[in-house]
Amino acid sequence: MTSPAKSQERNPDWWRSAVVFQIYPRSFADHNGDGTGDVRGIIDRLPHLVDLGVDAVWVSPWYPSPLADGGYDVSDYRDIHPDFGTLADADAFIARAHEFGLRVLIDLVPNHCSDEHPWFQAALAAGPGSPERDLFWFRDGRGDNGELPPNDWQAMFGGPAWERVIGADGRPEQWYLHLFDVRQPDWNWANPRVADEFDDILRFWFDRGIDGFRIDVADSMAKDPELPNVADGVSNLSKHVGNPLWDRPDLETIHRRWRGVADEYAESARGPRVFVSEAYLPSDRVTNYVTQGRLHTTFNFDALLCEWTAESQRNVIDLSLRSHRAVGAPCTWVLANHDNVRVATRYGKAITGMPYGPDGVEPDARRHDDEYLRALPTDLELGRRRARAAALLELALPGGAYVYQGDELGLDEVEDLPEDALQDPTWERSGHTVHGRDGCRVPIPWSGTESPFGFGPGGEPWLPMPERWAAHTVEAQENDPTSFLALYRATLTERRRNRALGDGSLTWLDSGPEVLDFVREPGFRCIVNFGPDAVPIPEDAAVLVHSGDPNSGRVEQDEAVWLSV
Repeated sequence: MTSPAKSQERNPDWWRSAVVFQIYPRSFADHNGDGTGDVRGIIDRLPHLVDLGVDAVWVSPWYPSPLADGGYDVSDYRDIHPDFGTLADADAFIARAHEFGLRVLIDLVPNHCSDEHPWFQAALAAGPGSPERDLFWFRDGRGDNGELPPNDWQAMFGGPAWERVIGADGRPEQWYLHLFDVRQPDWNWANPRVADEFDDILRFWFDRGIDGFRIDVADSMAKDPELPNVADGVSNLSKHVGNPLWDRPDLETIHRRWRGVADEYAESARGPRVFVSEAYLPSDRVTNYVTQGRLHTTFNFDALLCEWTAESQRNVIDLSLRSHRAVGAPCTWVLANHDNVRVATRYGKAITGMPYGPDGVEPDARRHDDEYLRALPTDLELGRRRARAAALLELALPGGAYVYQGDELGLDEVEDLPEDALQDPTWERSGHTVHGRDGCRVPIPWSGTESPFGFGPGGEPWLPMPERWAAHTVEAQENDPTSFLALYRATLTERRRNRALGDGSLTWLDSGPEVLDFVREPGFRCIVNFGPDAVPIPEDAAVLVHSGDPNSGRVEQDEAVWLSV
């Protein structure tokens, strides 16, 4: 193991350039051998992150939950799921991460909770018109007997966004809103008790040493209180301007209130506590969330959704840098997470993402259809070559970046999971027609030649691991200078060393329509080749990192290189 990533000196701008590693706790490392990842497993594997060279970790929900939606259905925001450990384990993890120089972010899930949350259970018991029900969105139904939902809103996981309650007398009564799964009732943020509760939740974790939060669906808490039907022919899922439940002006008050809580800790020894927003919105709208006094950063999902072409990538980069520069915020680049098809698989398909023009995305319905894309054949050799180049591009751009666990190993999407193993709520809500997100959540292979590949000391993993991953374990890649792991380590080591990288600006060079070529001062150049003609490396430039052969003297198609110039 190398030296600690960074000392925890006070650095008020650490978040502007940080590389953050996402941990999906069920699937990272299993300490006790029950087949489910846990907090002690994360502690065991922290040296991997130190050797990798990241600055921080983000842990997806670790709270008590019935796991109807992988932990995003929270039943207690101030504790740890017993499958994952205890609060004492969480404290030990935070302390150990800080000893290694790693900052720690966790998930905040403010749009909804679990139907097992005590407040929702109290609302069910209290009945219509009660203060308990006003913490959520309970409404009478339409129709002669209230048999129709209050409006036409649809849920993200399929079906209507309303579920009818059966009263104590066994008769149907009111409906409650759930923008996601039926077991995830939405909080009513118009009720001041909800806002006060989340202030306290933030302080609970900040006081335990957490350095920040990733805000789940940060564009969804505020709803039009009139609960209007959506205009004919338009889905409430489209996030169009004026949508009654997405990206509403009321969100600003919520975000600024959270920022006020975080700023209470701004003078701490480790620097400010920070937020990163999850909001799938165009750059010109999502940057409203990172204006002065609001959230610190927001994921740049245009980069994740963008197709693998020079034109689309260049347009997304220009749009993102321009919109973030206008509000004084850094870009936050992301290629993958627990909700999206893994990079190596996505880039190995005939359709690699959405085309972007100079003014933004060009709609294509097929590119939003996960089942359509899933059916396309995958060239994993091609996908992995592109994924290597994409990592160099992402980590060379101005701002911060996120790395999803397993991408540093070049893992592919597990598209052949047995149907009886699927746990994503989309599978059930769609009537077994949409497979969902389990394929990117399969546990990480650490060592050995067969399942569970060192994920734990024994026991079947909660999702089955493919035999083909024997060649992609950390152990298998540890001493291979051509491996994904070696590439990520070299790239992140150079990024930490090189003063040109992290927050800042770039200048484009013209190397033809199939090539992205830019410089960053002082003395750094990145070339990414999307076309069939090799690009020669200038003789007066030294290769720092190459996604292909560093001794070739050129950049082949779907390769990238970092140069010292």
